[in-house]
Amino acid sequence: MNRLGNATSPYLQQHAGNPVDWWEWGPEAFAEAKRRDVPLLISVGYSACHWCHVMAHQSFEDPDVAAVVNALTVPVKVDREERPDVDAVYMAATQATTGQGGWPMTAFATPDGEPFYCGTYFPRDHFVALVEAVGKAWSEQRDDLLAQGRAIVEVLAPAASGRGEITAGLLDAAVGQLRDGYDDLRGGFGGAPKFPPSMVLSFLLRHHERTGSAEALEMVRHTCEQMARGGMYDQLAGGFARYSVDAEWVVPHFEKMLYDNALLLRVYTQLWKVTGDQLALRVAKETAEFLTTGLWAQRGFAAALDADTDGVEGLTYAWTPEQLVEVLGADDGAWAADLFKVTKEGTFEHGTSVLQLGMDVDGAGPEVVARWRSARARLLAARSARPQPARDDKVVAAWNGLALTALIEYVSIVEDHGPQGGLTEHGWNALDIWAAAENLVGHIVDGRLRRVSRDGVVGAPAGVLDDYGCVAEAFCAMHQLTGEGRWLTLAGQLLDVALEQFTDGDGGFFDTAADGEALVVRPRDPSDNASPSGVTALCGALTAYAALTGESRYREAAEAALATTAPLIAKYPRFAGWAAAVAESHLVGPWEVAVVGGGDLLRTAWRHAPGGSVIVAGVPDQEGVPLLADRPVLGGVATAYTCKDFVCDLPVTDPADLVRRLTGR
Repeated sequence: MNRLGNATSPYLQQHAGNPVDWWEWGPEAFAEAKRRDVPLLISVGYSACHWCHVMAHQSFEDPDVAAVVNALTVPVKVDREERPDVDAVYMAATQATTGQGGWPMTAFATPDGEPFYCGTYFPRDHFVALVEAVGKAWSEQRDDLLAQGRAIVEVLAPAASGRGEITAGLLDAAVGQLRDGYDDLRGGFGGAPKFPPSMVLSFLLRHHERTGSAEALEMVRHTCEQMARGGMYDQLAGGFARYSVDAEWVVPHFEKMLYDNALLLRVYTQLWKVTGDQLALRVAKETAEFLTTGLWAQRGFAAALDADTDGVEGLTYAWTPEQLVEVLGADDGAWAADLFKVTKEGTFEHGTSVLQLGMDVDGAGPEVVARWRSARARLLAARSARPQPARDDKVVAAWNGLALTALIEYVSIVEDHGPQGGLTEHGWNALDIWAAAENLVGHIVDGRLRRVSRDGVVGAPAGVLDDYGCVAEAFCAMHQLTGEGRWLTLAGQLLDVALEQFTDGDGGFFDTAADGEALVVRPRDPSDNASPSGVTALCGALTAYAALTGESRYREAAEAALATTAPLIAKYPRFAGWAAAVAESHLVGPWEVAVVGGGDLLRTAWRHAPGGSVIVAGVPDQEGVPLLADRPVLGGVATAYTCKDFVCDLPVTDPADLVRRLTGR
């Protein structure tokens, strides 16, 4: 009997009709494997994964394949986004035994969960042969499999955290390493496939703000321009795909993930703040709109849009020159083909092309801009009539935290809608920010954070460390946006749980709680990958909370945790982008800005304070806002108070003085 029909995860529900007798991850599946005396088949994937769908169609929907799987194993289906802890353990096993990883992930394990054979995608016939071979070995060579499982678990046991000192020299050297690996022609780092280096870009921006490095800023500007003009960016509806399959940003892997778009929204917003770049401003605006339209899911932000449409990758998004003419007419169709680099040969598959942007429309004249906007609107309307990719509408706590923080920065920096700016009159900003924040409050059950919800119903999986870090930082951002003490209190409660339940006792942190479900190993990974690691997300939240409250123990906890990331920053800065970004904030303070009276001073603070600063506004001694305590209005005019490292400067009332204070210029 397939048991996935009532699962919270849309990915698991996609498999509810399989002839495979799937179980959800949990003690019932382990008990069933022990009762039947067979191994576990643990299949891990996610809804937007192209090859997960391929393996499902080839194998899991085939009754003959299912008969073999059901007879020889207890099959367990896992959504990696819902259970990142389970995914981390078995991905580490897969990488340790095969030298590579990815999804779908396929692991065979003992009834106690110890993995003894791992892989990724297997074609149908190979997969059937593998299951039969595992079944035969379980019957005839069990001692060997059990010994192999124990050996793999020993290898997976996490080492103690290394430590180092966070210094300006360390971060300067990290920028030098990044420069050595930079693609001067196409932007970004490394070759194909090429992923958006969002957290590294945030680090480089903060490094530029601290040091004035033109080289660091140019790496950000160039990469952002190349990504935004390439096929990885949706030229019609906004929003970024997961990655480019080539090194030129031309052909995307078409899934759109919430975390990518949230992190990139922060980058483009901050880039505009630093440079005034009009492309950055447009992409920030369009990405914010994509989050609040394409990924809005009633009470929060959906996890992803699928890579496939009706089983075909790119079906929704690719075009031929003839299709452009059909929608736009001969003249505009030919013009659009040139603008969007749609060729007769095609840049994608079967003579189709993914839209790119071959002209600097942001710097073009009004006639070109009007023609581009008209063509874009008509093409988007035509595309909307095509079959659309499925959406995974579960709400992931950590990713919604990232989205909230990014949107709050965007509306505060770009649109001048801080606490004194009439946010409640501004459409989606008010509706989505407030609703998503309240939905995250609903993720807190009995004082502990849950990982996912769907349609307002909170799921069972416990929050992991990045959930606590990202949501706590989002609540700190809500406190800055609203001036309400409630959000700061909630952030502090989550951070206290994290400091108590996730610590390793030596400054570092595990990714799962001490009183949580026991896995074969307790996962801990300090490296930033697609999104901030648990420990770096927590460092960011601890830093913001300490700055907003003046409570030094949270700052000290952040410094101790950052010290455990220093060896990673030194050796592999591409995988420590958020750690380095938070470290930059520590080196400069971060700035704490309190504005009483609002107006131009508040706008100036948001526009000029370095990334990682905290900014609050309100009335003197406003309840629940520690930074406004004992902060009077001077001379009857709005006044700004600036501090860093718990040391304050004299207050200012002139916006120009505030700019000089925050930037040194």
